[in-house]
This record gives sequence, structure tokens and C-alpha cells, in this order.
Amino acid sequence: MDETEFWEIIDSTREAAEGDPEDQADLLVERLIRLDPEAVLDFARHFEARYHRAYRWELWGAAAVLLGGASDDAFDFFRCWLIGQGREVFEGALHDPDSLADLLDDFDEEIDGDAEELGYAADEAYEQLTGVVAPELGLPPQTAEPEGTPFGLEDEAVLAERFPALWARFGAG
Repeated sequence: MDETEFWEIIDSTREAAEGDPEDQADLLVERLIRLDPEAVLDFARHFEARYHRAYRWELWGAAAVLLGGASDDAFDFFRCWLIGQGREVFEGALHDPDSLADLLDDFDEEIDGDAEELGYAADEAYEQLTGVVAPELGLPPQTAEPEGTPFGLEDEAVLAERFPALWARFGAG
């Protein structure tokens, strides 16, 4: 599976789910079980590589603004959600996290920003196809610390300064 096919699967399941992350995860499993097990592992590698790429302080700050705070787990689930938004939003957010203010048409904090289930969809599909747990993907582990320079994720003044567009649209102030 190449990168284009990976993003096509993400996009088609998001559109079919009308943006609901839980429905998207269910649809993703349904889509993946129509593939062979090796293709499912390829999808999982693409997903995990992007998940690791998104382990950045700046994205964590953007998540904190969007979610009104972001614990370790909340940021993990946010990264899954961000991948689920598709290539344009994902790459745009990696390039400039504050651009999420323009890239997101709407953001419902009740359902958006948390897509833990998307992170498990390939594993679930692989297990349904083969009856066994998916093997290690052979990718390097995630770094111990996010990329970039740490800053106060709970400091509203810092968040407002670093993410002016996001703060204006979604911030507490």
C-alpha cells in the first residue's frame, strides 16, 4: 500500500462517517478486512509513522487549545484524530499547528479531537482476518520526548501567543 492509497482509505471512511471518529473507526475496520493481511499491516505502518511524526510540542499546544487542555492520553487520541482528518489537515497542522484554525471547518469538542479507536482499527482488522494479534510493525519506537522545545501547555498566555488564530477561535479567553 502506498501513501496515496492510505490517505484515500482515511478520506473515504471519514466522509462516510460524516466526521464522527467512532463511526470512522468502525468503517475503517470494515474497509481493511476487505484487504489481505499484509496490506492491513502496510496501512498500520503508514498510520503509526504519521502518529510518531505528530509527536511534537507545537501540536500538543494546538491540541491543548482545541480541547481546553490535553493530558498525555488526550494528546495520543488527538494525534489519531488528526490523522483521521486526512492528508491536507494533517500535513497542514504539522507544518503550522495554528493553521488548524483555518483548516477545520468546524470543531465539536464533544466528538472531535479524540479518536482513540482509529489507532486500533488496523490491529482489529488484522486480528479478524487472521485470528492472531498483529505482529510488530518493524518501525522505530516513538521518541521519549516530543520533537521541539517544551513550553507551558497549561499557560493560557503562552498558548494565546503561540497559537493566535486557534486561540481567537477556540481559546478560553
